[in-house]
Amino acid sequence: MRTREYRFQLNGSTLAAGEPLLSIAGLGLRFGGIQALDAVELQVTQGQIHAIIGPNGAGKSSLLSCISGLYRPQRGQIVLSQPSGPESLIGKPPHQIARLGVARSFQNIELFRHLTVLENLLLGRHTRMSLALLPALAWFGSARRQEIEQRAWVEEVIDLLALQAVRHKPVATLSYGYAKRVELGRALCMQPVILLLDEPMAGMNSEEKEDMARYILDVNELAGLTVVLIEHDMGVVMDISHHVTVLDFGRRIAGGTPDEVRRDPQVIEAYLGREVA
Repeated sequence: MRTREYRFQLNGSTLAAGEPLLSIAGLGLRFGGIQALDAVELQVTQGQIHAIIGPNGAGKSSLLSCISGLYRPQRGQIVLSQPSGPESLIGKPPHQIARLGVARSFQNIELFRHLTVLENLLLGRHTRMSLALLPALAWFGSARRQEIEQRAWVEEVIDLLALQAVRHKPVATLSYGYAKRVELGRALCMQPVILLLDEPMAGMNSEEKEDMARYILDVNELAGLTVVLIEHDMGVVMDISHHVTVLDFGRRIAGGTPDEVRRDPQVIEAYLGREVA
């Protein structure tokens, strides 16, 4: 594990470790006759890696889409703690939720393949920039100062995720593992208070999974960032998570530490199939 002290934390939250950062209560989401989420409740505390697991179709990605504003639930509350007080995310569009500090990666890579790694990372800073058209076009005054400031943030992320060797390469030329790392980096460049990762290790080989797990731990431990993680690899989940929530058919059936969850009879029956050694 690296021990470098970064010039500033990625995490913009003012909460102390262990305080509630994200609270979800009675969340319900329906698509026609399909109940995707049914009275889901969970709480994510500051500084956690909080894993959400469950079989395919359990509602995991739907839950992240409700938090990030892509889906609008019919019932329930999603509240994010802010310096000014609790802020409801229900009904807010995705760009407003992003400005509040919620960043997300997706199962499928959603990068601009013709742009370089550096350019993709700089795009992650768009929520932190405010420029008038003329200074932006001419690149002088405030535009130049903001560009320098944003580049400083991006350089921190490049160092944190060890992307120096590929910084000027087009994303289309990268290996799958590197591209997933760039997507993580772009989310970090948004300067989030909470990071939502939807199967960040899907499709990776064992070596790439080990690398990604290490970077998620670095993000959590070195940058102090709270992470909500969907992942099917139970070995990874049990190794790096502080808290695990289990969904099945859109309902929360268990929650607790990894040791508590892996021994829960409902979890064994619904998802794991057997107790993890």
